[in-house]
Amino acid sequence: MNLTRLICGVALLAGLALPVQAEPLAKQQFGAMSAGSHQRPAAYGSYAKGCVAGAVQLPETGPTWQAMRLSRNRNWAHPDAIVFAQDLSAFAATLPGWKGIYFGDMSQPRGGPMTSGHRSHQIGLDMDIWMMPATRLNLSAKARENLSAVSMRRAGGAYVNSNWSADQHALIRAAASDKRVARIFVFPGAKVKMCNDEKGDRTWLRKVRPWWGHHYHFHVRLSCPKGKRGCVNQAPPPPGDGCAEAQKWVDDILNPPPPKPVDPNAPKVKPRREYILADLPKQCASVLRSQ
Repeated sequence: MNLTRLICGVALLAGLALPVQAEPLAKQQFGAMSAGSHQRPAAYGSYAKGCVAGAVQLPETGPTWQAMRLSRNRNWAHPDAIVFAQDLSAFAATLPGWKGIYFGDMSQPRGGPMTSGHRSHQIGLDMDIWMMPATRLNLSAKARENLSAVSMRRAGGAYVNSNWSADQHALIRAAASDKRVARIFVFPGAKVKMCNDEKGDRTWLRKVRPWWGHHYHFHVRLSCPKGKRGCVNQAPPPPGDGCAEAQKWVDDILNPPPPKPVDPNAPKVKPRREYILADLPKQCASVLRSQ
C-alpha cells in the first residue's frame, strides 16, 4: 500500500474517533460577560431570545433604591429601563414607611440567555421589583446577598396575605400606568385583590397579568424603545381589565380541574433546546465581540 495513502487513512480514522467539539451555549457566552458593550444602546430580538447593546449598570445604591444580589451582576439594562427604574423608585419613596425600592434581577451586562433563573430578561427591558418596602438604603453587600424578600401570597397564590397592603397596590398601579410599561407579572391572588379594591380608573389593570411565582416580587416589562429596529414587542394583552381571567386562575387553584386524560398516541414533547449564538439575532454576535 502506498505509504502516503496509509498515513491519510489512519488520520481519517483517528479523526472519526474524536468527539465533535460542541459549540458553546449562548448562556455560557453571555454569562461570562462582566460589563456592557461599548455600542449605541439597542435591544435586539425578543424578551426571551435576544441581547442588549450598550447596557447601563444600575448603581448599586441610589437615593431611592438598592440593587440586590450583587454577586449575580444582573443589575444591567437598556438605558431607558434604568431611567424607568429610578423614576418608579422615587414614587415608592413617597409611600408611608418606604424609602424606595429593592431591585432584583434586571439583565446580564449584555443581556442574552442567563445561566440560571430566567428565560426572559434578555434584552434589557425586564426587571424584578421586590414587593416588600425598602426601609433601609444602607444595606451592605453581604446583607443584600442574605436578606430574603417577603412573600405576599397565601393558599398557593389564591389570596394575598397580611404583608400585602394598599402600598403594593399603589406601587404596581404607578408602574402599570406608565406608558413605557408593556406588562407586569404578579401572582393571581394579587391581581384579583387589586381588581376588587380598585375604585377609580381601571385601564392600568389590563397590563397586570397573573403568572406563577411572582409573590416575592413583581416583574415589569417595558415596551421596545420607539423607532428602534430589531426589538420585538410581545403581543398586547387581550382587551379588557383581565380580572375575570385572573379570577379563573384563582378558582382553579382552589378547586383544581380534573387532569386531562393522557393520549398514548400523542407525540412526545421534546425538551427545549438550549440556544447557541446562531439562534439569536445576528446583531448579538457583535454585542459579544465588542470591547
